[in-house]
Amino acid sequence: MRNLVILGFVGLVAQLVDGSLGMGFGVTSSTLLIAAGIAPAMASASIHFAEVGTTLISGFSHHKLGNVDWRTVGILAVPGGIGAFFGAHFLVSLPADVAKPWVGGLLFCLGVYVIWRFLVLGGRRPEFKGRLSARFLVPVGLVGGTLDAIGGGGWGPVGTTSLLSSGRLSPRMVVGSVSASEFVVAAGGSLGFLMALGSAGINIGFVAALLAGGIIAAPLAAWLVKHLPARVLGVAAGGLILLTNSKTVLESLGAPTATVALTALVLAVVWVVLIAWAVRQERRTRALDRELAALAV
Repeated sequence: MRNLVILGFVGLVAQLVDGSLGMGFGVTSSTLLIAAGIAPAMASASIHFAEVGTTLISGFSHHKLGNVDWRTVGILAVPGGIGAFFGAHFLVSLPADVAKPWVGGLLFCLGVYVIWRFLVLGGRRPEFKGRLSARFLVPVGLVGGTLDAIGGGGWGPVGTTSLLSSGRLSPRMVVGSVSASEFVVAAGGSLGFLMALGSAGINIGFVAALLAGGIIAAPLAAWLVKHLPARVLGVAAGGLILLTNSKTVLESLGAPTATVALTALVLAVVWVVLIAWAVRQERRTRALDRELAALAV
């Protein structure tokens, strides 16, 4: 019972992060389950079944607050679901660690780009022009859905990172669209695991605990996205991308545990400083806007 309560809390925190920054539920939950000795396939299966509920609530909440670009969702979701379905089958029979270092390194670089893109704005507000093409969204969906099923998490890091780096959608629209499309990914992955493992491979207790915590947090996370400035949200998402992938990259290079932990600590401190800087810049910009509005009266 105690473990289920802890999992419920993990589900709440993970969905709060995932729903507000566009990633984190699968990575956080998968890490805990695997650390507790759960087989990767069962851990990923439990997470995907829980996400069928959490992503439905999250997507609806984002929609009600105007955070979703449904054209993007329509193109991104189906390839994501297909990728998750086949990724689930691969995970049952194949190891997933071979591709992780390369994907982690790519995402880490994209995370640096996302942060840089919002830091160089100075006092200007970010502008988002154009729209994402199907040629861009379909491969992102396939890769993100496949990695999500194989690694227990990956839809957010791949989808959110790729869409943010494109500069076409604002951070809140990226997060809302990725969250809404994740329902199809979760459903595709769940179906794949159900066919590959059978009902005996799904731990209902884990699913229920993660689902309960996630449902509580989903509306609050959507509200945060609606009200957080794009500059702050962009820097926050970029920092999470770095933290999420630094461990994968360093461990693939054979770095000792102490080095991995120290790197994570340094990145966390830098992340907090950059978020504080972004908040300060946003306040300055808003103060300037108020002054210009007063002069115009």
